[in-house]
Amino acid sequence: MTLEILTSDTLAPLRHGFFTRRGGASSGVYRGLNCGGGSGDQTEIVAINRARVAMAMEVELQALTGVHQVHSADVVRITDPGTDTSRHKADAMVTDQPGIALSVLSADCMPVLLADPDAGVIGAVHAGWRGALAGVLEATLDAMEELGADRAGISAVIGPCISQRAYEVGPEFLEAFMAEDPGYNWFFATGEGDRYLFDLPGFGLHRLREAGVGQAEWTRHCTYSTAEQFFSYRRSVHAGEADYGRLISAIRL
Repeated sequence: MTLEILTSDTLAPLRHGFFTRRGGASSGVYRGLNCGGGSGDQTEIVAINRARVAMAMEVELQALTGVHQVHSADVVRITDPGTDTSRHKADAMVTDQPGIALSVLSADCMPVLLADPDAGVIGAVHAGWRGALAGVLEATLDAMEELGADRAGISAVIGPCISQRAYEVGPEFLEAFMAEDPGYNWFFATGEGDRYLFDLPGFGLHRLREAGVGQAEWTRHCTYSTAEQFFSYRRSVHAGEADYGRLISAIRL
C-alpha cells in the first residue's frame, strides 16, 4: 500500500510530511506504518517502515534522525546525518544542514514541524502537555534563532494529535495549568462530573503565537477519532490493547 503523507502549504517548498499509519508493513495492533522502535513490534518490521519513510523523504536511512523522547523541554542541534542520536534524551531537534531529515514520533501528542526557509533552518518537536507546558516549543524557537533563523520568519505546523473532544482529564490536570497561568483555563471545557476536556493543539498554537512565530497552524486531524489513519495511545488504553503504534513526522532542507 502507498504511504499516506499529510503536508502543509505553510511549510512549502521544504520536503516534509506527517505520515499516517497507512502503507506500512506492521500487523496486529501495530498494523500499518509503525515507526516506534520502543514499541513491542518486531524490530525488523519497524526498520522496514522507517526505510520507507526515509525513501519518501529522499534521504539515507541513517539521515532520518530522531531522539529518545522523554516529555522534556530539551532541544538537540543536529550537525551530521551520520550521528546516532536515538539514545539522546530530548524532545526537539534543529538543524541548518541539508540532507538531514528531523523526525519525531507521536500517538496523541503534538508533532510540530518548523521552518525558516530563507535562513535554511528547520526544527521538529514532540510536544505532549508536559513538554508544551515546560516550554519545549519556545526552546526550539530559541535554538533555531541561534542557527540564524528569524523568529518572525518561522512557520510552524502542528500535525495530527488528540483533539479536545477526545482528551478528558481530571481536576489535578487543570490545577497544574492554572498554577502556571490562570488564563490557561481558556483551553479547558467542562466535561462530565469533575472531568474536563483539554485543547492540546489550541494550547500549542497559543504558545507558538505568543512566542512570536510568523505562522502557526494545526492540520486539524484527531488521532483518537480516526483509527484507520492514526495510532492513538489513549484509544489503545480504552480498547484494552497491550500496546500501540507510533506515527512519524519529518522535515528536511
